[in-house]
Amino acid sequence: MDEEMKHYYTVARIKETYWRAEKLGINTHIGRADRHIIRVLMEYWDEGGTIQWIAQTCPELGDIATGVRNAVRGGAKACFVHGGVMDHLFAQKRMEEVVDAVKMIHDAGMPAGVAAHNPEALEWAEENLDVDFYMCSYYNPTRRDDNPEHISGTKEWFRPEDRERMVRTIRKLTKPAIHYKVLAAGRNDPREAFVFAGRHMRPSDAVCVGIFTKYRPDEIEEDVRLIKELVEKALQR
Repeated sequence: MDEEMKHYYTVARIKETYWRAEKLGINTHIGRADRHIIRVLMEYWDEGGTIQWIAQTCPELGDIATGVRNAVRGGAKACFVHGGVMDHLFAQKRMEEVVDAVKMIHDAGMPAGVAAHNPEALEWAEENLDVDFYMCSYYNPTRRDDNPEHISGTKEWFRPEDRERMVRTIRKLTKPAIHYKVLAAGRNDPREAFVFAGRHMRPSDAVCVGIFTKYRPDEIEEDVRLIKELVEKALQR
């Protein structure tokens, strides 16, 4: 699937996706601070696009500082430490590197966040970091104790108990949380997944939803329509 998505998402298709999302009222893209994304966003913005970018650091391109510098140069509105890196540094007891990263992001004038798949890493962050937001993965599909990066082809697990554990942690956090991996990489029924997320989101929270439109061309529109329907039902109660 990784390779298929790389071949499918040409620059033209990514920009088309941005334009469609913008028309539907989506105003933010959460994406990697790599040269590819920076280039695509530059073209899109030069053409008049208005979607803003929250940048994720990229461990395969260098250390956290490199990712932060890429985010600044690329025009990101905020930046967060990659979830696999956060999990890895927590397991290795090297969290001073995260403290330095948060300071670097703030010094660049951006809101700073951390992502994690391991709820314990977020609980540590709540007690020890001055962040502006959290990225909270509903699932912890692979352990990152020895390697912060996702290794293509590695077996992944999407356990219901991981989701329950993460939402318990989210309730303890004092800053906004962006809930992600809510669809379990396409394994969860969208209606059930969005209902669950909505039930556990606080007023300041948001949700990050990935898409792959090769086989479902109207996926963005379907997701937005479903979320609007669920929100309207919730407001009528």
